[in-house]
Parts: sequence; structure tokens; C-alpha cells
Amino acid sequence: MEGIRHHTMGLLGSVLSDSGRPEEALPVFEAALALTLRYGSQDENPILFLQHNLASCLDILKRHDEALVIRREVYARRQVVNGVSHEQTIGSGCNVACSLMDLGRWDESRTLLRDQLLPAARRSLGSDHDFTLNIVSNIAEVLRDNPERTRNDLLEAVTLMEDAVQRRRRVFGPAHPTTLHAE
Repeated sequence: MEGIRHHTMGLLGSVLSDSGRPEEALPVFEAALALTLRYGSQDENPILFLQHNLASCLDILKRHDEALVIRREVYARRQVVNGVSHEQTIGSGCNVACSLMDLGRWDESRTLLRDQLLPAARRSLGSDHDFTLNIVSNIAEVLRDNPERTRNDLLEAVTLMEDAVQRRRRVFGPAHPTTLHAE
């Protein structure tokens, strides 16, 4: 019964957050996480999922420092539970990188994306996988948006984005929504 209750609370939090009501979603996510920690099974995935949702809600509320702490916890646990090359682990790492970008910590974000996540994604998912291409796009975004960027950073960002778009066209086709969004 408790499992159903905290799962349902997590769903309610998601509906509230997706409906533009993150202030109301936050205490629901916090309660669902507390219940899951207290009564949940030994499976860490529901906990990590709720922590992810909680961090996303904090991001929407512009509480990026708090979100980063939770995202780092989730990423560390995913590395232990799933391994460094698992898609969920790589996704959790990308969430950390995005939180770092939100906080203006450009160099940390770029290092995480380029040195850890991109090699893991290429190794486990392949260079043409949508997730891998998203990481390449994120690296380009970090290079482009960093206020201390250099001309070489901008040139590299353009090269990375052009390569990612070409790969998307080849893999998904020119009319695919993923390709169109990247262009």
C-alpha cells in the first residue's frame, strides 16, 4: 500500500510541475521522496527518479544551487548502481552539466561533458546516437554561451554543431523533428 501511495504522490508532483505549478509540486516531491526512503524497497531507481524530479522542480524555481547538490547525488549513485556507461548514468551526468551551466560554472560543465560524458556515450551508445549528439550540442552551447569565450571557442562550437546536424540528417533524416530542432 505504501508503494502505491508514494508512487501516486510522485505522479501528482509531476502533474503539478508540468502544469506550471512548481511551488505546489515541490512539497509533494519532498513528501514522496521521504515516504520512498522510509518505506521503499531496496531498489534505488524510484528514489533516484524522485530525486531527479525534485531537482528539476528546484531548477524551475531558480534554486539552482540546491538542484545541483541533488543532481550530483543522483549522478554518483547512478555510477554505482548502473555503471558509468549506462544511458541513465550519462543522462544524470548531463543534468549535472546543465545545472553547472545554469550557475555559470562553464569550465566545470565543459570538462564534465567533454572528458567524462562524451567518451562514455560514444563507447556505449555510439557516435550517432541521439543522446551522444545531444552531448555534442551541449558542449557547443557551453562554448558559445560562456561569457569568457574566445574566438576559438566559438569556432569550435560552430564545428561541433555543424557535425551534430549533419549526423542527425544522416541518421534521422532531414524532416525528423530531432533534426529540425537541431537546425
